[in-house]
Amino acid sequence: MAKSSYLIPFYFTILCIISRIVSILARVKPWNTNTLTTTYAHQFLSLDMFDSYKFRVDSDSIRTASSDFGKIHHDIPSAVLYPTSVNDIIQIVNLSYNSSVPFNIAARGHGHSVRGQAMARNGVVVEMGSLSSSYNNYGGRNHPDRRRKLAEEEDYNVVVGWNPRLGYYADVGGGELWIDVLRKTREYGLSPLSWTDYLYLTVGGTLSNGGISGQSFRYGPQISNVLELDVVTGKGQLVTCSKDINSELFYAVLGGLGQFGIITRARIVLDKAPTRVKWLRMLYQDFSSFTRDQEYLISVTKNGPDYVEGSLIMRQSPPNNWRSSFFSESHQSKINSLLSEQGILYCLEVVKYYDDQTAQTVDQEIENLMEGLQYMPDFVFKRDENYVDFLNRVRYGELKLQSKGLWDVPHPWLNLFVPKSGIMDFNAGVFVDILLKQNKSAGPILVYPTTKQKWDDRMSAVTPQEDTFYCVGFLHSGNDEDWKALDDQNNEILEFCEENGIKIKQYLPHYKTEEDWENHFGSKWNTFRERKARFDPKMILSPGQRIFN
Repeated sequence: MAKSSYLIPFYFTILCIISRIVSILARVKPWNTNTLTTTYAHQFLSLDMFDSYKFRVDSDSIRTASSDFGKIHHDIPSAVLYPTSVNDIIQIVNLSYNSSVPFNIAARGHGHSVRGQAMARNGVVVEMGSLSSSYNNYGGRNHPDRRRKLAEEEDYNVVVGWNPRLGYYADVGGGELWIDVLRKTREYGLSPLSWTDYLYLTVGGTLSNGGISGQSFRYGPQISNVLELDVVTGKGQLVTCSKDINSELFYAVLGGLGQFGIITRARIVLDKAPTRVKWLRMLYQDFSSFTRDQEYLISVTKNGPDYVEGSLIMRQSPPNNWRSSFFSESHQSKINSLLSEQGILYCLEVVKYYDDQTAQTVDQEIENLMEGLQYMPDFVFKRDENYVDFLNRVRYGELKLQSKGLWDVPHPWLNLFVPKSGIMDFNAGVFVDILLKQNKSAGPILVYPTTKQKWDDRMSAVTPQEDTFYCVGFLHSGNDEDWKALDDQNNEILEFCEENGIKIKQYLPHYKTEEDWENHFGSKWNTFRERKARFDPKMILSPGQRIFN
């Protein structure tokens, strides 16, 4: 009898909570056939998701989940899940999959998408970063609303291992940031091989796209450095997959834009970590010499560079930008004088790693690499940098912009893969005829080559058909008034490529029609659709990509 008396107020409290949620959701967004409704209330109750930490509908959680780094697109979810274990993710996907009217679910990492790709209108957004506050993904410290102080965090969701067949590796939670992976593996004198320029991105997020930077030509993108995954599919099944086990899912998920499953663990290749880097930048007036030298450098296999990137320096933008403050004030003055005459310069960036064992030979190796390069002799700049500081260079620029209120602004970015055969026309038609003449550039512009040989074509990610292609990034920052003009410029760039037969591929793609997506995936489109039907047949996952939803 006492037990029954206890349960009556308990269930009354739950009913009040359900009523409160329905009331909030009704104000947030009108009901439609894809909205979480009271028909799911008893299922949520069975999942124990009504505590104040895990399953939320408060305005702060909803606001965060309906925005991203791009600050352009906003889709309002019905609720936000802060999981404290992988089982929470399995249960929410199962709930949708087994419902007569499934609701959409989007995994959100660090919110660095720029076009709403990690949003779920009227659905549930899963905040993957919540898992990184737990211990080993299962239970642990249940504080998903705590904002971690990354530099002071003691417990990482990163486990370093070794076996004779695989060598050194790290098992990493899908919600873990790459900066934490770096810090933890460095404790063992190890490091991943492939990076992105910005390290405050989640492992699951970059592996769902590709993960590229100046190391990709040598070590491949991040998706080429994965040994094994744990994935929650659109059917709510937790599956371990690799090249040898459940390989179809493994290849589908890597570069799969979140369409086939939510990555909860990745086994990442590790190698001995260097301690320092030699970091050089060289300026060019001639684009042909610039690209020829870049292509030569990525072809050197013995004692070659570890990182090669390139960028534009234009009259309307300072030589330094938020990606790194490389040039001293005197260097900037010297460069600006040349820019006043030229209008546009091309900056080649080369990095060579070293440690105590190679410190005596690294300078000679760099000298050998530079021999015969056609840069302007008076415009070569060198730095010696700590390895971690080099990899984390963008973070310092971010903090400066944050202090000035210039980081949380619209970012109408455009990232392209341009085939080698079209890069000269691209320079003339885009860099010179559009950017320089229109004088609209508002952020770093990257241009550097990589090789298709380091990509596995069985994966979902797509690249141009040519062996060598260029990664081109227009990393614009705008404000509420001018970002549309920058986006119009992006469209003009895409139209130029279409009209001139330059067969580009978008990296971090965003399209509005199925026809556009079919053109994007090309020969992979049928496989992509078949994999969707197999692993997410009710089209629950990643609606923000706008591929099937």
